[in-house]
Amino acid sequence: MRYCLNPVCRNPHHAEPAKFCETCGFKLVLGDRYCAIEPIGQGGFGRTFLALDDYKPSKPRCVIKQCFPLPQSIRNPIKAAELFRLEAVRLEELGHHPQIPELLAYFQQDQFQYLIQEFIDGATLEQEVAQNGVFNETQIRQLLGDLLPVLQFVHEHHVIHRDIKPTNIIRRRTDQQLVLVDFGAAKSASSADLSRTGTSIGSPAFVSPEQAMGKAIFASDLYSLGVTCIYLLTHTHPSDLFDTEEGTWLWQPHLKQPISGDLGQILDRLLQSATKKRYQSAIAALQDLQAPALSLTPASNRATAADQAGSALPSISETTPSDLTSPTWRCVRTLTGHSRWVRSLAISPDSRVLVSGSGDRTVKIWDLTTGQLSQTLLGHEHWVRSVAISPDGELVASASNDKTVKIWQLSTGKLLKTLSGHTDWVRSVTFSPDSQYLASGSQDKSIKLWQVATGQLLQTLVGHEHWVLAIVLATGTVNASTTKQPLLVSGSRDTSIKIWQLNTQRLLHTLTGHDEPVTTLVLSSNGQLLVSGSQDKTIKVWQLENQTLLRTLTGHADAVNAVTLSPDGQLLVSGSQDKTIKVWQFDTGTLLETLVGHVAWIWSVAISADGQTIASAGDDGTIKIWQRD
Repeated sequence: MRYCLNPVCRNPHHAEPAKFCETCGFKLVLGDRYCAIEPIGQGGFGRTFLALDDYKPSKPRCVIKQCFPLPQSIRNPIKAAELFRLEAVRLEELGHHPQIPELLAYFQQDQFQYLIQEFIDGATLEQEVAQNGVFNETQIRQLLGDLLPVLQFVHEHHVIHRDIKPTNIIRRRTDQQLVLVDFGAAKSASSADLSRTGTSIGSPAFVSPEQAMGKAIFASDLYSLGVTCIYLLTHTHPSDLFDTEEGTWLWQPHLKQPISGDLGQILDRLLQSATKKRYQSAIAALQDLQAPALSLTPASNRATAADQAGSALPSISETTPSDLTSPTWRCVRTLTGHSRWVRSLAISPDSRVLVSGSGDRTVKIWDLTTGQLSQTLLGHEHWVRSVAISPDGELVASASNDKTVKIWQLSTGKLLKTLSGHTDWVRSVTFSPDSQYLASGSQDKSIKLWQVATGQLLQTLVGHEHWVLAIVLATGTVNASTTKQPLLVSGSRDTSIKIWQLNTQRLLHTLTGHDEPVTTLVLSSNGQLLVSGSQDKTIKVWQLENQTLLRTLTGHADAVNAVTLSPDGQLLVSGSQDKTIKVWQFDTGTLLETLVGHVAWIWSVAISADGQTIASAGDDGTIKIWQRD
């Protein structure tokens, strides 16, 4: 059987061997050697056919690619023809590799360009996941182990593939090896090429942000490989795994089977939108894949992370622990009731109840001692960003992207009040020490103070130049005053911390020192010390009375999203986007222990009143409970 390659032929099938099509007279043999048998694919740039090589006695199968740009898929046929020619050039540059189809020929016939390639007999990964279901960790590790060396080879030849996705990866039937196909979007990576912005090419769901803007780099292929992996792990379209409002991947809650934290970290690093945070080479990712599963920080990043952390600011008071081989904290249970990330946690004063707020729009109340879910509070119309329990243990407050704050009765879960007034997402909520007042901070750049009993709006504080991300209420002294007064401290995306006097609504002081947004704040129980965490990866300890910076703690390799203090002032606990929780000796700044277990960013940490239990939560949708041995 032969197949006519004339795109407008009405009867392209030929049962008997022939040199010319009986319907349109089109030549059926390419270069007097290659004969198409049947079409196997069609894209914007052309068509693909299964073919035979008549020149060889065994008549082996091969693939014919015909440049036939479809008008609806590409506006410039001349450009398409040039890209087709460049595909042949790239394949020739790559030479022979067992996991890349070999270029057999390239020529023009009857006003069409043709590229002849080795035929890979097997199924694509898209076909595999559709037929057999989601991949498990072992399969993903094998995939990465197979393809990362191929990408390293491709990149060493100064070629960027630019279209890595499940349909372009075939598992060869004979030896089960993965083969990377379709270099039609491949681009030279010479310094001149990389300095120019080009056309965005590739499958939108799988391309990196820089490639979408026409600035593909080697790391763009690694990003696409990461998206391919999470698609195979979840069999969920990438658009449903990406949170467009937050600009982050939320793939872990869609997992059908659990994976290790080590693999989760590798995938998260492949998926980093910021190219400087992504793996810079395939070999670096491969080294982490092959490294023993003993540490949190990938092998290729250990030295650089430490160097960056150590050089962030000159005022460093961190003391390295003498012995981290005998941990004193262990994870005793993992709570999995939320369907999306968990953004905020609070523990009741009696250490019996845990409250969580999530992107699934719910507030959940848990028995901290057993891990059992007690209640799910429904009412918010968007993500819950922050939760707080009143110091008297009676109430729960929750803040949401729906621009409201809700007050609930902790014992019954009854909704008592909905506070409206903010004009943008509410990012933080906190009670006053006497439980009579509630403060909320918002992306509308304002802070609002409410009376809890009536729900009345008492004050609106304005002064930050960007979103208010963190707030705390306290009674303290400033400027050597002997009179205690109600204070509010706020941290913002504008990198500043502001101290407000509530009874006069005056801005007393602005603390500067962080280089990036201030994400979290906590005050010591006596109201004298303030702790701040920032996206600059540091934690700072301030003397509130005279606004003095006492100490800067470094050690986290990514943004610090949460800090909390034990009521006795002995321990400082921090949670970070580096997926670790760190426990510090508060008075000295000594790092006591690093807790590892989450497979995604940590958003919140809380510690019980007796200092014996830590709760942590993050982007993986889980809550982990840690206790001292």
